[in-house]
Amino acid sequence: MPTRDPVVVTTETLRGWPLPEPGSDKESRGRLLVLGGGDQTPGAALLAGEAALRAGGGKLQIATSRGVVGVVAVAAPEARVIPLPEGADGAIGTAAAEPFLEAAAAADVVLLGPGLMGVGAVVDLLVDVVPHLDAVVVLDALATAYVTERPDGLRHLADRCVVTANPDELSRMLRRDEDEVTADPQKAAADLASRTGVVVLCGASDKTVATPDGDTWLVEAGGPGLGISGSGDVQAGLVAGLLARGAGPAQAAVYGAFVHGRAGERLAASVGTLGFLARELPGQAPSVLAELAG
Repeated sequence: MPTRDPVVVTTETLRGWPLPEPGSDKESRGRLLVLGGGDQTPGAALLAGEAALRAGGGKLQIATSRGVVGVVAVAAPEARVIPLPEGADGAIGTAAAEPFLEAAAAADVVLLGPGLMGVGAVVDLLVDVVPHLDAVVVLDALATAYVTERPDGLRHLADRCVVTANPDELSRMLRRDEDEVTADPQKAAADLASRTGVVVLCGASDKTVATPDGDTWLVEAGGPGLGISGSGDVQAGLVAGLLARGAGPAQAAVYGAFVHGRAGERLAASVGTLGFLARELPGQAPSVLAELAG
């Protein structure tokens, strides 16, 4: 599929592409389920979950390893926290597939990846999970290793999936050198979208969104301050929250990338170019979205 010249995303672009009207209660704004975290990385799932709610998602569930359920539940009082079996390393184990799918059966949007650890275990788990998902799906972080191992593994999710990745993850999924991807992220994102059949968001200094049909968007927002631990988890959560409130995959990816970038710019102006934290980003999302609504 030939790639068309990208649409450079501005505030005016998004005002001309308004999000669906939000529902008046939590049920009408979608049920979100985040699969992530572990004994070393519970914060990643928390960041993603808060970002999803800040973007307008309605109900939040976080499925994480049994050993950190209490910590996550206290840190995220808005969420129902689901314990999953863990392996000897404290990460979510491959035995988690069945209980996770039970929870996912009632979800509108499923976000896979923030804080997952152990490539082999993650791929084994997702091989047993992804083919059975009926929800809209976001793949982020280490969950992208599933695409590396199963290049056609998302085909059944056409029109209801977004892959969010940094250039390193994108290069692994494409099995290309990272320098090649960094030199032309638009082409790389478009190639992966065509290959997988789903929307791809590549986050770097600029962000590219590509669809399998060859449409692309360029988001020139953010700054160096976004290059911090947890930033990608927030962006993935924003995309998931926008999907939950009714946006389609391409719109959710474009809005999520822009809101993430604009949140970073606002913090850079108030805190400093460097030194703000990923946990500060979600709190900026509601006002950015209000600005885009005009």
